[in-house]
Amino acid sequence: MGVGRRLAAAAVLTAGAVLVSGLVSGLGTGVHYAAPAGGAGARGTTVAIHATPVGREVAIAPFTAPNVRLRIGAKGAAVKQLQTRLRELGYAPGKLDAQYGGATQSAVWAFQKVQGITPTSTITSRTWRALEDPKAPRVLVPRGKPDRVEVDLTRQIAVLYRAGQVRLITHVSSGSGIPYCETATWQGKTQKFCGDARTPTGDYKTTWRRSGWHKSYLGQLYNPIFFNGGIALHGALSVPLYPASHGCVRLPMHVAQALPAMLGTGVPVHVRGKFRR
Repeated sequence: MGVGRRLAAAAVLTAGAVLVSGLVSGLGTGVHYAAPAGGAGARGTTVAIHATPVGREVAIAPFTAPNVRLRIGAKGAAVKQLQTRLRELGYAPGKLDAQYGGATQSAVWAFQKVQGITPTSTITSRTWRALEDPKAPRVLVPRGKPDRVEVDLTRQIAVLYRAGQVRLITHVSSGSGIPYCETATWQGKTQKFCGDARTPTGDYKTTWRRSGWHKSYLGQLYNPIFFNGGIALHGALSVPLYPASHGCVRLPMHVAQALPAMLGTGVPVHVRGKFRR
């Protein structure tokens, strides 16, 4: 980012631009997206800032992408730069271990989807450029409660807000929409369960939860946080790039491990959109 860009970004801040902060407690450091007057996520004058212990906002050093092509399994300094930048922007790449594994891949997918890039595990110049000048996630419920979760079925991402600020942006996999009938042993009886495998849109609130693996009649859920009857946000060993669940919102395992400490009971969960295959 050149001097002119930094001055333009500073002018946006002093003009009272909308701030959307991303802090991943236990997963990353704090970051704010300062959006220009055109609205959150507009390009051109975006700057990342973080809150100091005394509440002031300080500009983060500009990010210069290494523009190294990366694939799953890659190791080294460029991978650590990728992980660090994703964490700064509110995504959850896992440990900053300079190894491009599954946790980092899920964060890359979430970032690419927010930026309008077709998700892929290969990091090319387009993704690096977006990391230099990132867009904030689209706000689905502009007048929502300061603490809330927004699930975007169209983009297959979820955003956690705390105190009106983005705390976490994550890749998800929602209901497949493919009707099912499965036979399972439940409460000592062999029973048949059928449904439409849909994640209904609407406005809900978090209710009960379980720690660790929870057995349901349709499978195992990790750290489930229920918000609509038997539909929950939960960790899963498989979180593909398409809706694949019976109706729940699947999360990467490392995200599901941290989420219970970040998301209380009675918190609004807003589900919007529709995935088009």
